[in-house]
Amino acid sequence: MDDEIRAYALRDAGKILTPALLVYPELVDANIRATIRLAGNDPNRWRPHIKTAKIGAVVRQMIGHGVRNLKCATTLELLTACEAGADDVLLAFPVTGANARRTAEIARQFPVVRVSALVESAEQAEVWRGSSVGVFIDVNTGMNRTGISQERGADILALARRIGDAFRGLHYYDGHVSAPDAGERERAAHAGYDRLMEIVRELSVAGCAPGEVITSGTPAAPYAINHAGLSAGPFKHRISPGTVVYNDMSSLGQLPGRGYAAAVVVLTTVISHPAPNVFTCDAGHKSVSADAGVPTCRVVGHPEFRPMKPSEEHLPIEVEAGGQAPAIGSQLYLIPRHVCPTVNNFDAAAFVVGGEVGSVERVTARGHEGPL
Repeated sequence: MDDEIRAYALRDAGKILTPALLVYPELVDANIRATIRLAGNDPNRWRPHIKTAKIGAVVRQMIGHGVRNLKCATTLELLTACEAGADDVLLAFPVTGANARRTAEIARQFPVVRVSALVESAEQAEVWRGSSVGVFIDVNTGMNRTGISQERGADILALARRIGDAFRGLHYYDGHVSAPDAGERERAAHAGYDRLMEIVRELSVAGCAPGEVITSGTPAAPYAINHAGLSAGPFKHRISPGTVVYNDMSSLGQLPGRGYAAAVVVLTTVISHPAPNVFTCDAGHKSVSADAGVPTCRVVGHPEFRPMKPSEEHLPIEVEAGGQAPAIGSQLYLIPRHVCPTVNNFDAAAFVVGGEVGSVERVTARGHEGPL
């Protein structure tokens, strides 16, 4: 058996309904330790986004390592983090109306947890006035997704003054800094962090110094840690990569040599031989996310298999010349290209230890809370 296949092999896999999400908690543990090393052996410098982890048991694993400050994007993720025992949770998503009221309700339900939210305007800031919810200003790094442009320093200062005592800091997510070349990525990340430090200085001179500065998803995280200004600033700096808890094809390519491994795979069954040199598995885009493009995954231990464009339940795979298609009924292990939405596709995950299913855990923060 191939060594890579052996690392994921599940005894009695034939008893498992497929497609199935398999989580390897020992590898999760190793990934958590690797990220803490990346953060200078300081778990308090990592505020992971739990959009990837999503499972209460895994969130508790992180907390067990001293990673007690978290970040999330939905009220269900916020609830999961609070229930798991986090000390401090940022809802890193602009919410208004019923979503804001639900956020405040969760904050009241867990008074020992410090809950915060993002704002980019005076109107959004007013939503939190008089509540226990802290406020971070969302800075648009150039992604043009949310936030105040990093070029509008005066507007950021005016908003910090408007927020007053509830102002906790700055949120600077630079997920677009993802060039394949590490040197190019570092230069782009540092250029952004240099501008961020200018904003911090402007706020500090005006008496609105941020208490915390949050940066960096997975691709840019190492370059935030080695940025002198962020490391030496009079504020608490935290990186916020979440994918690294499980890892996937993308993150393993972005952060090689740092001790990371894919801690989540999808178990799939070969269901058809529709054409010469093509076989089909039951792992379409309703199980392995296709949002990052094709191929959606790679097959563990089989570089000769090339996943093709999936449909909802079907994943056709081409066999390169010289290879042999597996028999119908065979089972394969898939490493997703993008693990975060792949986890969100499943209601439950099998936790595998020593080649056996030790437990089945609900994907606690899958999807969203009910509308009412």
